Amino acid sequence: MDSRNTQILDEFQSQALAQGIPATEVGKWMALVRPFASLTADGDGPVVGRFGGPIMLPADAAEPSCPLVATIDCAALPEEATDIPLPPDGKLLLFGYPDHEESGSAVYVPEGTAVEEHRPASWLSDNVHEDTAEILQEYPQGDIHLSLGVCLPTDGHISVPPPGYLAPMPGHPHGEALAELWKDLWDYPTLMLGGHGMSHDFDPVHEAARQAAFSEESGHPPDPDAVPSSDEDWVLLAQCAIYRAPGADIFWMIRREDLGVRRLDRVRVLVDYNP
Repeated sequence: MDSRNTQILDEFQSQALAQGIPATEVGKWMALVRPFASLTADGDGPVVGRFGGPIMLPADAAEPSCPLVATIDCAALPEEATDIPLPPDGKLLLFGYPDHEESGSAVYVPEGTAVEEHRPASWLSDNVHEDTAEILQEYPQGDIHLSLGVCLPTDGHISVPPPGYLAPMPGHPHGEALAELWKDLWDYPTLMLGGHGMSHDFDPVHEAARQAAFSEESGHPPDPDAVPSSDEDWVLLAQCAIYRAPGADIFWMIRREDLGVRRLDRVRVLVDYNP
């Protein structure tokens, strides 16, 4: 772990203890540290992809329904960058749009696959709606630079069945205070791969599991009171912050098993938009 990550974790631990949170609980929270790949358009780290740019896909690939956010060269990511089973090579393409509707996708293009440029008319024509064009201007552009980050949970609650709503994370009675402390210390990058992610309104892992569990079992829209038992199956593939006053985040969520077998078509995209 590099000195910057060690420093922020040491600072977090020091401040948590200074707030009177028991050392044993702080230690249990520290065990939740996860690595992530921090991807930004600035910085001096190695280039591992590109924000925006041409959409390079196989000729027979379906046209993406959302704009391209980033193309990532998986071979350029060191294995220790995340703890999720990313492909060792090939390209990962992330598509998304920061609106109320959860919309987006992810595509994996294996190394050596023949590709050609795709130009979806709905996003690139001169007839794009004025509001949409303004939002698209906020998408990051240019080379993606990598640095290695670490993160802790930014939500200390879990959902519980009615008549309750939220409860402290099991085994972490001070989880809310610890999560808030981490949010105060942590600088969220433009794009991250892996890690815990951060949302102002929901836990993205729990929300993806809840939606999937309810829709798969019943075929109906997700029940806001449903509490899934399969949160551990889901991981954050990526999260991107796109400015849209006052801001929006796009989450690409996937089951760990699906990621391991490169079933990126099973990604579930969530949007946290604060109008």
